[in-house]
Amino acid sequence: MLALLAALTAILPLVGVVMAALSGETADIAARDLTRYALTSAALALMVAVLTGVTGSVAAWLVVMHRFPGRNLFAWALALPLAAPAFAVAYAYADLFDVAGDLRMWMRPALGFDMPFEMRTLYGAAFILSCAFYPYVYLAMRAAFVNQSVHALEAARTLGCTPRQAFLRAALPLARPALAAGVALAVMETLADYGAVQFLAVQTLTTGVVRAWSVYGSTASAAQFALPLLGAAALLMWLERWGRKGRGFESPSARWRPLPTTALAGVKAWGATAFCLALLTFGLLLPAGWLAWSSLDVTPEWPRIGGAAWRTLTMGAVGALVTVVLAAALALGARSMPLAARIASLGYATPGAVMAIGLLVPAAFIWRTFPGAASGFGMGLVLLIYAYAARLMAAALEPIDAGLARVTPNMVWAARNLGRSEGGAARAVQLPVAWGSLLTAALVVFIDVLKELPATLILRPFNFDTLAVLANNYALDERLPQAGWPSLIIVLMALPAVVWLTRKVAASRPGAPA
Repeated sequence: MLALLAALTAILPLVGVVMAALSGETADIAARDLTRYALTSAALALMVAVLTGVTGSVAAWLVVMHRFPGRNLFAWALALPLAAPAFAVAYAYADLFDVAGDLRMWMRPALGFDMPFEMRTLYGAAFILSCAFYPYVYLAMRAAFVNQSVHALEAARTLGCTPRQAFLRAALPLARPALAAGVALAVMETLADYGAVQFLAVQTLTTGVVRAWSVYGSTASAAQFALPLLGAAALLMWLERWGRKGRGFESPSARWRPLPTTALAGVKAWGATAFCLALLTFGLLLPAGWLAWSSLDVTPEWPRIGGAAWRTLTMGAVGALVTVVLAAALALGARSMPLAARIASLGYATPGAVMAIGLLVPAAFIWRTFPGAASGFGMGLVLLIYAYAARLMAAALEPIDAGLARVTPNMVWAARNLGRSEGGAARAVQLPVAWGSLLTAALVVFIDVLKELPATLILRPFNFDTLAVLANNYALDERLPQAGWPSLIIVLMALPAVVWLTRKVAASRPGAPA
């Protein structure tokens, strides 16, 4: 029953989107712009998929299979851009490379040339989102390479393959499921992004959803923009699950053998270092450094920032707690109700803006039915937590499932034979064994809630600004130095959790770089 309740929690906003789209209201805005927005979203997703797939795979292969200067540092540091919201990266690059910015004003007379492309374009957005989202592919591929069979690599080398050929003909095909899963996650985040593409003036389906609702006040139009996103979400979740069907050929006996690594020297060694350093620089160091440098010129509004920081931490903690409770219930009931887990998984691929629009339909019904009890500040917070849980339940479900997999049926039956009920066995045996995985799931959700923008913009109560909303408001007013302060605080809040999570990947195999 709890698993069914958790699945219904995730599916209700999606049903609300379909109901709003089919409500019969006039939706001229959606009919006129839907194709253009959809094509832009598809082009952006394709470019991000290619860039993140290539850079993330190469970085993972270098770190896992080679020794070069800085390898142990890059092993965990390459995932740090996950702590930076995509909209913060967009603010930094747009300000740094603006036509009237200090850098380009210096380049034109001093160097005699200008930048070949603009950041406030589709290509600029693809570059920025790739810098922000390549860690999804890197972490998936690194885990795949770390746990790959040594036998396959040794066989490839024995048959005369060079290290590059062994990568292309053996390691990469075996890691194809992880590549598909990592690219799918990067594309999901690209389609769900609002803050970066909206600031860069790239009109995607997600910006169409928010624009139709906030500017034109049309829930039906917003829902029609959301329908293609739901279809894309279903396709991406299918691809991600297909990628995790265990198509790789792993040998349990080879798991505990140290991976053979190649020591790089000379140009190759420093080339590998330069490649990894470039990814880390473009994804985190350069945008965060520029935001920090430009923010020094302004006096931060500490009362507003302090209040927003407290609200962000509170919503992150509460959202993580509620989401993990629902995900744990779903994971415990997944064996008897596998369809419930698949339904709930659709939420993670669904943008936050779509979740928010879907919740407006049942919320409107509640407001009409219970006008006194359902109005006010509290109802807005409940809806916001609901949106977080519905979207991020699948993200919490994966690590919890992995933790519960360590519990054998005999352990559960032993508890039942000692008089425990099904719920009692879960509390006494299953959840304590999976405690580390529950913490991992909570941190994953916490990081995502810190960076969530569109759902918070739509559903938050009046005058309830989180750090993401505050940064967005500053950016809309072209006060980018002021936007740097809340953006950097989000990064500082998320960094410890990201470091802890990424260092856990190497623990799955002894001898891997930590």
